[in-house]
Amino acid sequence: MTGFRRGTRIGIDVGRARVGVSRCDPDGMLAVPVETVPRSETSIDRIMQIVAEWEPLEIVVGLPVNMRGEETLSTTDALQFAEEVQRRSGLDVRMVDERLSTVSAHTALRASGRSQKKSRSIVDQVAAVVLLQHAVDTEKSTGRPAGALIPAPQEPPRDV
Repeated sequence: MTGFRRGTRIGIDVGRARVGVSRCDPDGMLAVPVETVPRSETSIDRIMQIVAEWEPLEIVVGLPVNMRGEETLSTTDALQFAEEVQRRSGLDVRMVDERLSTVSAHTALRASGRSQKKSRSIVDQVAAVVLLQHAVDTEKSTGRPAGALIPAPQEPPRDV
């Protein structure tokens, strides 16, 4: 684990209807589902409660881009959500390419015998697990954190 920063991480898969949340242990051995948060004006409040409970080193948010790596409307939505999480938590937030994380989640759930209808309530959590596990595994194998860090908000200049 050369270069791996020890600490719990929270993974977030932002969707229009639901937000999947996952976490990993401090050694990054295993990402696990935490909760599916309904998308509403209180979604970030609930995520801040989860952050307070688990005290993560950082938060990893899925960056939805199309298969050519181009931004979409979902990209803008996820970035705005992540910026608000970063602003409210004060933690480092990394945007990690999430292409195929939801597809992988559906595949894993089907392989476990769950229908798409039965999986609807947890697929976002599983997508967050796939995203977070990928980010942790990338850092372990390369020694560098996955994705791009959202810059901390700049404070406005003070009047002198």
